[in-house]
Order: sequence, then structure tokens, then C-alpha cells
Amino acid sequence: MRALILTASMAVLLLAGCGSEPAADRAEPEADAVAAEGPAAAEPAAAPSAQTLTLEGYGGLTIGKPVPTGSPWAARGAQASEECLTISAPDWPGAYAIVEENVVRRITVSDDSKAKLVEGIGPGSTEAQVRAAFPSFVAEPHKSVDAPAKYLTQPGTDPRLRFEIDAEGKVSLVHVGMMPTLAYVEGCA
Repeated sequence: MRALILTASMAVLLLAGCGSEPAADRAEPEADAVAAEGPAAAEPAAAPSAQTLTLEGYGGLTIGKPVPTGSPWAARGAQASEECLTISAPDWPGAYAIVEENVVRRITVSDDSKAKLVEGIGPGSTEAQVRAAFPSFVAEPHKSVDAPAKYLTQPGTDPRLRFEIDAEGKVSLVHVGMMPTLAYVEGCA
């Protein structure tokens, strides 16, 4: 009887470690996906692509890191000073980044960009779509556009997301980055 119990216990332990696929093949959660909150919509999230804006970065830039050597990102008639630099790249139309202390602090995409979050939200999305995907984001009045325009900002720690909602209730800009740079209204200011 004791041998039967021991054999059954061993079988349970062996089966507990088994799955329908090997551990190495199991999908790990996307580390670069915007995971502050999962999408509330019934639609599945899109698979990440080169046009996916994430909390980590976009277009070869990484929030909190220097611009990579040999990158197409550079100042092109944009704001530039020793303290703050606004950069863009021809390969990434409709996007720019703010560099402070030689590291990328914010990336912004506009409706001229094809960038979207894995949730499918991007410039042109409605405020309702943003709120459905990110219900805890905090609203505050827009600094240069009359209401109902506003900012919707991810609470918590950096890096985080910030959406600019225009007077028509649509996303005009999506920012990802670190405070206080994330909240700059005009480039480096």
C-alpha cells in the first residue's frame, strides 16, 4: 500500500510539471507592451511591430537611454540647447523625441505617424477608446486648447503615457516618457 501511495505521489508531481508545451516554448508576457492596464475592449491587442509605441520606446529610441550611435534621430531645425534637445528622424515621420542630460526623456507621436500602442490606440483614436483601454488615467485641462480638450495621463511611476485629446474628442498626440518632461507643453518647455 505504501509503495502504491509513493508511486501515485510521484506521478502527480511529474504531471504537475508537464504542460501542453515545453517551458521554453511557453509565451512570456510582452515586456515592452503597455501593461499599466489591460485593454477593456473585447478586441484582442495587436501584435507588436516596428510601428508599436511602448513604455520602453519607439523607432530604436529607449526612454532613459542615450540616442544610439548611428541612429537617424538628430536635431533638424528643432529646439536645441545644452539642457534640452528635440530630435526627429526621416524614417519615423510624425514622431519626435526630447533629450535631456543626453538621454531620451520623452517620445511623442502625432497623427502624421502610423504609431499605435499594442492596444491599438494612437493618434486619431477617440477619447472613449482611450478611457475604455485605460480607465484609471487622470484627466486635466489642456493648456492651449479649450475644453473639452484635455490631457489623460497614466498615474504611477515612470515611464508613463500621456494622451492629448483635442476639441473633437480625438487623440492628437501620444507621449511616452518621464515626468516632468512628459508634461512639457511645447517641445522643451
